[in-house]
Amino acid sequence: MRLVPGLISAVFLSCAGAPRALHEAPAGVEKFAAAIDWAKAGDEAVGVLQGYLRIDTINPPGNESLGVEYLKAELAKDGLEAQVHDFAPGRGSLVARLEATAPNGEKPLCLLSHIDVVPAEAATWPADTGPLSGALKDGMVWGRGALDMKGMGTLELQTFRWLSRQHVPLKRDVILLAVADEEVGEGGMRLLTEQLWGELDCGHIINEGGMGVRGLLTPDQTTFAISVGEKGVLWLRVTAEGEAGHGSTPTDNRAPTRLVQALAKLATREAKVRIQPSMYELLRRSGAKNGGVQGFVMQRPALVDLFATKKLMSKPPTRAGITDTCQVTGFEGKGSATNVIPSATTAIMDCRLLPGTSPRALQAELEGLVAGVEGIKFEVVHAFEAGVSETDDAFFDALARQAVAGREDAVAGPVISPGYTDSILARAKGTRAYGFVPFDVTPEELATFHGRDERVSVKNVHRGLEVLFRAVVDVVAVP
Repeated sequence: MRLVPGLISAVFLSCAGAPRALHEAPAGVEKFAAAIDWAKAGDEAVGVLQGYLRIDTINPPGNESLGVEYLKAELAKDGLEAQVHDFAPGRGSLVARLEATAPNGEKPLCLLSHIDVVPAEAATWPADTGPLSGALKDGMVWGRGALDMKGMGTLELQTFRWLSRQHVPLKRDVILLAVADEEVGEGGMRLLTEQLWGELDCGHIINEGGMGVRGLLTPDQTTFAISVGEKGVLWLRVTAEGEAGHGSTPTDNRAPTRLVQALAKLATREAKVRIQPSMYELLRRSGAKNGGVQGFVMQRPALVDLFATKKLMSKPPTRAGITDTCQVTGFEGKGSATNVIPSATTAIMDCRLLPGTSPRALQAELEGLVAGVEGIKFEVVHAFEAGVSETDDAFFDALARQAVAGREDAVAGPVISPGYTDSILARAKGTRAYGFVPFDVTPEELATFHGRDERVSVKNVHRGLEVLFRAVVDVVAVP
């Protein structure tokens, strides 16, 4: 990366922020991990995941209670009990608790996952590795939910079981939460936060969010992104109204024409770059690892703004992390027949908001863009602002430390997640929630998330289990 002479002064005036001191790993907890045969433990986790993937919890309709019964049966093998809470018939969520043996007053650490998965077009998957196959092929476990998020749910289940099997003395409760309906309406987590939070009261949550991606920031480095916050949401129905009529007679006051005009204007929106403190910190950690001129720049926010913004904007994952985004995701009101023009037609928009952007402010911006088009109205479907947890935290440090343990080619740091999860509801209750799935995936594997051929490697399941167990033991075990 070349520094032009006219900016030399900026180089020396832009000092790298001093990294904060990390919370140290407690002494003595290594013995609990060292006592586990990780090869056998990993194989067991793979088998549990295969069985979990074969259970149809596609949402809609969900049928998450089928998944609850599977998880309960696994826990029962270790003599562990679980409670079930239904927000609707067949839509159950699981709660299991390991009580502290030497409580120190800390609130529980909660291992959160969701049971439901998104729909899959089975015809586009290979016949022997379909979305409900749980197949083991080419060193990969295949199925809808392998990445989102039955894979992580399995790691949490197994971590919970190994805490019990190893008789780890706990200074705080550990609660396993597997909830329904995250992908659609958050019905399971809403039930827990609105009706049962007095009993749960999670101090920390580990949930889905970031994971390790090879080449995300630099070509030869895996970046383990730990979500410390999530963008807010503004979901809109943009409706155009006009005169109904015959398809053979085009006029300017027809609803479809107006909608096309409005969407064309919305497409001219230029998203403003706002790099978040978490992104600067992630870049700083990556730069410190890499060294050289590029590493020097990455450790200095002012130089990141000058030299790295274009690169960050060139990749969809990082672009989503530094801008407010809006995309058309579907249409309604296509008309009753090809030759009939409807009186109204609607586009569905999904906007994601960085911390500091309110849903109302972004809606006003969009309405301003289409002000010249008649018959356009905006209806808010869902809206809430972004939520962020602190990074100066022992559990965050434990996750980051264990993610890169033994890896010279990896870095871990905080990000704001482009998508939202059930963590947003817990953060509103004061919980520190971190989104991290300890898998190391390629960009190609990441693309299967909500797509076809979703899969996770056996190697990831093996290593991920050990990473999660060690991180949890770091913050719950009595030293």
